[in-house]
Amino acid sequence: MTPVLDRRALNRATLARQSLLSRSEMTVLQAVQHLVGLQAQTPHSWYLGFWSRLADFTPEQTAEPLADRRLVRIALMRSTIHLVTPGDAEVLRPLIQPVLDRDLYHNHTHGKPIANIDMAALITVGADLLYEKPCTNKELGLLLGERWPECTPASLVYAVRNQVPLVQVPPRGVWGRSGAIAHTTLRAWRGTGPTSTLSLDEMVLRYLTAFGPATVQDVQTWSGLTRLREVIDRLRPRLTTFRDERDRELFDLPDAPRPDAETPAPPRFLYDYDNLLLSHADRSRVITDDHARLNYRAQRPTPQLLLVDGFTAADWTITRDADTATMTIRPFRRPFAASDTATITDEATRLLAFTDPAATSRTVVFGDPI
Repeated sequence: MTPVLDRRALNRATLARQSLLSRSEMTVLQAVQHLVGLQAQTPHSWYLGFWSRLADFTPEQTAEPLADRRLVRIALMRSTIHLVTPGDAEVLRPLIQPVLDRDLYHNHTHGKPIANIDMAALITVGADLLYEKPCTNKELGLLLGERWPECTPASLVYAVRNQVPLVQVPPRGVWGRSGAIAHTTLRAWRGTGPTSTLSLDEMVLRYLTAFGPATVQDVQTWSGLTRLREVIDRLRPRLTTFRDERDRELFDLPDAPRPDAETPAPPRFLYDYDNLLLSHADRSRVITDDHARLNYRAQRPTPQLLLVDGFTAADWTITRDADTATMTIRPFRRPFAASDTATITDEATRLLAFTDPAATSRTVVFGDPI
């Protein structure tokens, strides 16, 4: 009989893979590879993903390899910007390309304007321009518009972004610095050298390492790809299977960590696009009904969330006034127990010291339940 993993068991297994049960001693580069990248379309909020996962993390541990090209930010899973190693960018992008193709040709804004464009010519011209030097979207649009005046520059740029592996160049994304969004090609940024490949099977195994146990639909949600059932079926002899409480089949690596469901889970602050919240079709292994009823998906900006006992329990924001940094935590539905308040306050205070080291006053405030 196939073993059943209940919601708490799935929660603890996933938190263990994500280094959210206890902080890991991995380096940033090791963590990025283990996690198959971090979603990183915002300039800096994703640094908090490392802070919550890695022991003694400092911003320089990520900022320096981003600046010296050991890490890159590039459109990958779900057609969103991810922080990955250049090697992973090279091998993941061809596998994810169908997602970007679908995004481009079915895009409500850009699909129709580029429908009659010679895409091969556009790819060649756009890649050559960006290989020569990084360009902002406006700069690239002006240059492409000279060749294709009949098409809106924004659509031309969007097509190049979807069809050519492009990296966002620093200082964009470097902690404590800022800059316009500018791109160059992955090939120009990485330089020439030996190339490698990754099979779809290997990519799915890496997903399970970081996010399992998971259903076929979970893998598809994470990647944006479809029709992965045949991949899982091909891998089945190498996997172990479970059922969840709704009798859905779950797949996992035989030796992957699956802690006891009652393993303590300390408070953890998640950033706005944390992959933990975005990489499963059924997110109830982390997201509670109290969270779901707030309909955060329809709101902007995307909230930053707090896990208590492994599940979403509050949202949080930081406001700054002169030399003061204040974190406001709004619990869902009911106030926290006194014991939880103490551990949350301790974690929040440490986070404020990370985000606002120059503040002379740091305060944690618990707002009314929402």
